Amino acid sequence: MRTEMISPPATVELLSRGMECLVQAMGVVEAEYFIAAVQRERFDYTKWQREYFDKMDLKTFVNNAKAYTQSIGK
Repeated sequence: MRTEMISPPATVELLSRGMECLVQAMGVVEAEYFIAAVQRERFDYTKWQREYFDKMDLKTFVNNAKAYTQSIGK
């Protein structure tokens, strides 16, 4: 079996795509407020994600994932 290494995107590309997502979802002003809050609070996304999802049972997680997928048309 052959496996390929997946290269992460360049930092500039990643930041650009992330900002585009934030602006689409929140608008320019709220996206900027979000970025400022993350920097100001020294927000640890990985820690937050673990705490958030550890509290959620598997059925709820799966249902939320399905609903999200349907909402974006995939």
